[in-house]
Amino acid sequence: MVHVLVTGAAGMLGRKLVETLARGGQLRGREVTRMTLSDMVAPQPPDTLAMPVTSIAGDFSRHGAAETLVAHKPDVIFHLAAVVSGEAEAEMEKGYEINLDGTRRLLDALCAIGGDYCPRVVFASSLAVFGAPLPDPIPDTHHLTPLTSYGTQKAMCELLLADYSRRGLIDGIGIRLPTIVVRPGRPNKAASGFFSGIIREPLNGEEAILPVADDVAHWVASPRAAIGYLMHAASLETDTLGAQRSLTMPGLRITVAQEIETLARIAGPTRTELIRREADPVIARIVAGWPRSFDAARAEALGFQRDPDFETVVRAYMEDAGIGSDSVAAAPTGV
Repeated sequence: MVHVLVTGAAGMLGRKLVETLARGGQLRGREVTRMTLSDMVAPQPPDTLAMPVTSIAGDFSRHGAAETLVAHKPDVIFHLAAVVSGEAEAEMEKGYEINLDGTRRLLDALCAIGGDYCPRVVFASSLAVFGAPLPDPIPDTHHLTPLTSYGTQKAMCELLLADYSRRGLIDGIGIRLPTIVVRPGRPNKAASGFFSGIIREPLNGEEAILPVADDVAHWVASPRAAIGYLMHAASLETDTLGAQRSLTMPGLRITVAQEIETLARIAGPTRTELIRREADPVIARIVAGWPRSFDAARAEALGFQRDPDFETVVRAYMEDAGIGSDSVAAAPTGV
């Protein structure tokens, strides 16, 4: 039996992860039999979740909150809660309070339980821990050189994860997620949000703002691939990681122009006319410092699997969103 704690459970990845676990998920060779779900708003578990669930609303970073989350000694913690990149850059104090201090409080609350308790902690890190100048491609053993507050916060948390694991207080693994494309729902405050927006909005017949040049490239993965990374990380034998507890996840290197070409191929050229180019110097500056290509051989050797190609990524989004190719190509568009 496995008790799972998910922070950030009301977010896109959190919801998809809980849905996956609700479909009879197993972790570390055992059945998931209990969940604790946490977010700023009370996470709503799926109707198919046939197990005890504790849903907690509130800021996990406030004093005393972490102790409540771990009171029933979860076996596996998926730590997804964070202030996203654009917001962390705009509100520096908030970013450090939640992304760094909140993570430290969560780890300390787990350690305070004591005894032989040593839970698996899967930490959602970011490619933002790397910053230019960089080799191409970038190995995940490259030294951390973040150029944003968000990346700095994630890099600090990676070091905490490694140190607490070295001491045997937790069994941690950090996964540096590619930018998740195509994200369902409405745009968020992430600086990378346009990578999804230029696909998602036109498919829905809505205008999308493109704040950067067409030659901007990035490392991306689908939500399905990301859930696969999380599930695999929860069950992986961490003895193989050694002292380097964080891994860069496999992804696809894709340019904005290639995204637009894929959209036109799948949904027709009229959909790409809904993309409006509107330069944003702040986003352009943030994105310019991000890495664009990785050597993820270490993660792939450990069984993490990438998306086969970007067309598969787009079609997976359409399938999950209930969007048919024929209806997209035939539907009138408008702003």
